[in-house]
Amino acid sequence: MKLRYLIVLFGFLSISSKVSGQVDLQQAFRECGIKGSTTIYDYKKQKWIYSDSLDAQKLSLPASTFKIINLLIALEIKVIKDENEVVKWIGKTDTTLYGYRPEIYKDLTVREAFEVSAGWVFIELAKKIGKKNYTKYLKACRYGNIDLSEKGIDFWNFGRFGISPQNQVAFLKAIYEEKLPFSKRNYEILKKVMITEKSNDYTIRAKTGWTRDGGIDSGWWVGYVESRENTYFFATRISKKRSESNPSFGQCRKTITKTILKQINAI
Repeated sequence: MKLRYLIVLFGFLSISSKVSGQVDLQQAFRECGIKGSTTIYDYKKQKWIYSDSLDAQKLSLPASTFKIINLLIALEIKVIKDENEVVKWIGKTDTTLYGYRPEIYKDLTVREAFEVSAGWVFIELAKKIGKKNYTKYLKACRYGNIDLSEKGIDFWNFGRFGISPQNQVAFLKAIYEEKLPFSKRNYEILKKVMITEKSNDYTIRAKTGWTRDGGIDSGWWVGYVESRENTYFFATRISKKRSESNPSFGQCRKTITKTILKQINAI
């Protein structure tokens, strides 16, 4: 019985990187010269699509994609009243640490901080949220491995906290269906803030992430694309050694994802 279960499970996880025997889902990674994977869930067909089914199960730090759940928690426990609340800049800019993006070190609304990925704003919110609340909501949302042992405040950027691409997608699907312990109002705020692209044909709600822990650049783009016909949830994660040069690394997160979404006719 156990053997049969393992065979079925292996078959589920090992969907080929070819879709319908025609589309090569690894092509976009080769063109970017980068390693990684894209995990997609077709909502209408209730079907998982993987460029690499094994990588889809591996845990890594969520980096700034954590801002999605971070915003929901901050709203739910009333650390902030809404996305327009202003968070005051905490001090002078340290050019050694912050010089590469000096424009984000000023008073910002939470919405602006989400859009430009101003990590310091969410660190300030995290100080008020506390690890007890994080543990409660992460467990309720089945988000990641709940390892909050990192001594620093931003455990989503450093330490042993981790989430897999498949877990990211499952979490986004639960947000879309509003099946998590958050109010209707707070879902609406998040979904509005997450909009990164809107056309007559589709809307993309998403968040990037990039962490440099352990000498590795790890980049994410997670979200979902919604059209009249269907909704597709996605999580792309790429990585490289920090010593390896790839000027297109940041852009590749989106380029790879959108290439694959086009290949499967999602956009």
